[in-house]
Amino acid sequence: MDDTREKIEFDVLFVGGGPASLAGAIRLMQLAKKNNIELEVALLEKGAEIGSHALSGAVLNPIALNELIPDFKEKQCPIETVVRGDEFVFLTEDSSMRVPIVPKQMHNTGFSIISLSRFTRWLGDIAMELGVNIFPGFAGKEVLYDNNGKTIVGVRTGDKGLDKDGKPKGNFEQGIDLMAKVTVFGEGARGSLMQDISKKLDIFSGKMPQVYETGIKEVIQLPENNYFTTSASNDIHTLGYPLGMNTPGGGFIYQMGDNKVAIGFLIALAYEDAMLDIYDEFMKFKTHPFVANVIKDGKVIEQGARTVSNGGYNTMPKLFVNGALFVGGCAAIQSPPALKGIHVSMKSGMLAAEAIIKAFQENSFNAEALSAYQTLFDKSWLKEEMYEGRNFAAGLAKKGITKLIHLGSQYITKGRGIVDNLSTEEDCTTLKPVGANVKADTKKIAYDGTLFVDKLTGVFLSKAAHREDQPCHIIVHDMDICVNECYQKYKSPCTRFCPGSVYEMELDEKSGKPKLKLNFSNCLHCKTCDVKDPYRNIKWTCPEGGEGPGYTIV
Repeated sequence: MDDTREKIEFDVLFVGGGPASLAGAIRLMQLAKKNNIELEVALLEKGAEIGSHALSGAVLNPIALNELIPDFKEKQCPIETVVRGDEFVFLTEDSSMRVPIVPKQMHNTGFSIISLSRFTRWLGDIAMELGVNIFPGFAGKEVLYDNNGKTIVGVRTGDKGLDKDGKPKGNFEQGIDLMAKVTVFGEGARGSLMQDISKKLDIFSGKMPQVYETGIKEVIQLPENNYFTTSASNDIHTLGYPLGMNTPGGGFIYQMGDNKVAIGFLIALAYEDAMLDIYDEFMKFKTHPFVANVIKDGKVIEQGARTVSNGGYNTMPKLFVNGALFVGGCAAIQSPPALKGIHVSMKSGMLAAEAIIKAFQENSFNAEALSAYQTLFDKSWLKEEMYEGRNFAAGLAKKGITKLIHLGSQYITKGRGIVDNLSTEEDCTTLKPVGANVKADTKKIAYDGTLFVDKLTGVFLSKAAHREDQPCHIIVHDMDICVNECYQKYKSPCTRFCPGSVYEMELDEKSGKPKLKLNFSNCLHCKTCDVKDPYRNIKWTCPEGGEGPGYTIV
């Protein structure tokens, strides 16, 4: 550690301002008060404010919220609508069929439809009322270890005010070392600090590779008289078109308040077609007659994208190390069959808080003391729910009838299926080379700037903002690989899997050869590039704190 940097000491530091960290911080303060323990607790969030980087479907199973804040309705929890009926629809190219049986994990009647951005802001307010020190606009850039390198002792925030060459400008501010007896990492899917911890402490040893989905979501303003005015269901999930049965993914449409609708589409990053454009698939989904009827005469008012860790139980890392715990999406804590992560993320943070209180009571913060988190996890409904879904993502990645056989057998055997501990394959290894004859996509989207917006308009609607004269936060290790290998073999899939047009291939004026251009100010912080790049040549890192999307209602 650099001894010249400013240091601030806390008892507990939460990294990330999502539902896992916020629920954990709230539960910790509740328990500290109950046990007469004085704690200094901090929470670090890279977004400009709590909620500005929060994006999800989002249907909330209230089980964890009921445990954490039983009077959440009286405390004005921002619920959009309550699910009054579920609908599961199979789409062909030009028709639709309602599936007569909705899988039990997707029974959402009575659950809440929320804006995760608004929900996390509400949790943040409650955490601050309880005494949590929240620091928005600060990105955790480096994990701090003790001298032996085996104990985590805090996090260093990023420097601010650097020019594009990494040199200090007139407004330079050096990052701060936030020290803690226990650091809780809740960065969300593909956390950059988690990647570094994985390399140093080998927390994913013996686990299945983590796998991900990328989801694009919009909030659309509908006219007063719309599909949901007369529909018995307001929670719709779709399967089939435009992906078919071989590529995992599907869509969702949820009724929100004030005649708004949340619509989104997720694609598992295990897909094989290097020419697949994730954003284009979302647009095709919106043009399907069934979907188009739901959203007709609407206007897109916000858009965003992010990756979701979908591997579940078999891909979870070790949950504790000396001085640190791992919660939420960065620890693959997700319920894949239910297509939900909020309630399980919250519960993981709450269990971590219980383990932390126990550690303070014993005044010991090594791995042995913090292993109480694993014990609590193993005894909870969280473990039970995740364990039942342990093979789901791997089964979903199968093709055709094989997929249905695996998923069907898992459904009736409480998750075991035909083969238990079904293996997953790292997403960056699944692309197939592009052949000599690339099949042209004949489906053209008519972007009208209202209901159908192009990628750059989507970036604008996400309110994403980055200072352009700073060091690029997207690291491409070897540009030659992009041109001489990736372009030749895969036709630069980064230009298609990125939903924000960050990556662009252009011709060099002098040589006439293609070269990669990075429009990093378009970045939505979804981290798809870090996951899917077939050469592991791209590394996503945090830009200056406070930058990126500015979500308010997604």
